Amino acid sequence: MSDVTDDTTLAADDGSADGADESNAFGCPVADSHGQTVLHPTREQYVDVVKQLADDGYTMVIDLCGVDYLEYLHRPLPAGVEPERFEVVVNLLDIAHRRRLRIRVQVPESDATLPSLFDVHPGSEAYERETYDMFGVTFTDHPDMTRILMPEDWVGHPLRKDFEVGQIPVQFKGSHS
Repeated sequence: MSDVTDDTTLAADDGSADGADESNAFGCPVADSHGQTVLHPTREQYVDVVKQLADDGYTMVIDLCGVDYLEYLHRPLPAGVEPERFEVVVNLLDIAHRRRLRIRVQVPESDATLPSLFDVHPGSEAYERETYDMFGVTFTDHPDMTRILMPEDWVGHPLRKDFEVGQIPVQFKGSHS
């Protein structure tokens, strides 16, 4: 059973765990994944949907991360959602009503950009920087779109599936190398 209880805004719980539900909410496809409601907005709908959800009580970003589906482009998605190489996943929380919600946005490799949620949820700033640093997805209108984990002169994005695996020598205290 989904944690979402307001039938007027999100009525997507059919009890399935495969994401095959074809409901709509906020103008975008809705699915159920293991009891959690999942919205699939387009990049153009993304910020507006998050603003509407914030007005509906989803005031906390629990997580925002990137996913590289380089080798899994034919994954199951709701009807009308075109799979892309990258996906940004946002988990939201409505504390007052004890509800959780997941948002999955498809991001094409040829234009790996997405609007920033910083104006709606300032706490998303570090999550977006990490997603940029690890996957190369740029968040437009972000106040500080710089690396957060890797050195500034690092070339590439290490969590991309096509990033070359290399060796970085590790120096241990007291080693004689």
